[in-house]
Amino acid sequence: MKTSDFYYDLPQELIAQDPLEDRSASRLMCLGKENGHVEHRHFTDLLDYLRPGDCLVLNDTKVIPARLHGRKADTGAAAELLLLKRREGDVWETLVRPGRKIRPGCRLVFGNGMDGMDGMLTGEVLDIVEDGNRLVHFTYEGVFEEVLDRLGEMPLPPYITHELKEKGRYQTVYAKHEGSAAAPTAGLHFTEDLLDEIRAMGVATAHVTLHVGLGTFRPVKVENVDEHHMHAEYYVIGEDQADLVNETKRAGGRVISVGTTSCRTLESATDAAGVLSAGSGWTDIFIYPGYRFKCIDALITNFHLPESTLLMLVSALAGREHVLAAYEEAVRERYRFFSFGDAMIIY
Repeated sequence: MKTSDFYYDLPQELIAQDPLEDRSASRLMCLGKENGHVEHRHFTDLLDYLRPGDCLVLNDTKVIPARLHGRKADTGAAAELLLLKRREGDVWETLVRPGRKIRPGCRLVFGNGMDGMDGMLTGEVLDIVEDGNRLVHFTYEGVFEEVLDRLGEMPLPPYITHELKEKGRYQTVYAKHEGSAAAPTAGLHFTEDLLDEIRAMGVATAHVTLHVGLGTFRPVKVENVDEHHMHAEYYVIGEDQADLVNETKRAGGRVISVGTTSCRTLESATDAAGVLSAGSGWTDIFIYPGYRFKCIDALITNFHLPESTLLMLVSALAGREHVLAAYEEAVRERYRFFSFGDAMIIY
């Protein structure tokens, strides 16, 4: 199977640059995974596709304002960091720019001299690791998360060129555990009111945590799909949440994953008998056509980049031909694509 098998032509103007004022006002494409049947609805019509006894599984990770602008302490030259994951204590793995000039021993200062914040956060590059990422040790006064909230920016994907006016619009309403470099964007469509309606009709909601990392932004650079290596991401599944999912399946309900991150978490922690285990760890699971799903029955997701691992995942669930035909129809119907775009349910 080739990466080019997952190409489709997307006009640039269909890439959503801003979130809708009302989270739940997006369109919803409904795709039958067995027959490829497509219906065009609105996201609030999701209730028509849910049944009492189903369980929605939500990723409650919280995006940190992980993009930092600063300068090199010795020359004053501009430097930019993207926090990827905390290694231990105040040591983080980061993506840096300009990479060639930020070497081990380099000291970085953040704050840009504004509002007394200059020097509130400093970093020293300790080492260069896989893919040229840097290990940086940070020094600061106070609480790191509070300093980061003042200095950092939300790390929007590279295809979004507009400035985000409200940080909270790149968070789900149920975001809880800090640690992601990108949002689980399928969940951005939900409001508290809509979730209350869903629960009121007898649909359970379970939470897992997967901290979304660099792999979200990384293109597939190999032609043979099975040669691609996914970056590991950290997940946590609580005992009570695993019990809720397992009871749903025992009772004949459907497990509906909200987003590909929830899907990968569930599939990583489910055994061959379909039993989900509580626990935590790192997963680099890569789901593409030919994969046999062990846990999820349906998926709520956004529209993904051509030739991306996320498009391969949804193709594994609904079939490549069905998915690409649905995407072609979405282009014709002028759906909004990617992180701030419209949604799809595959059922």
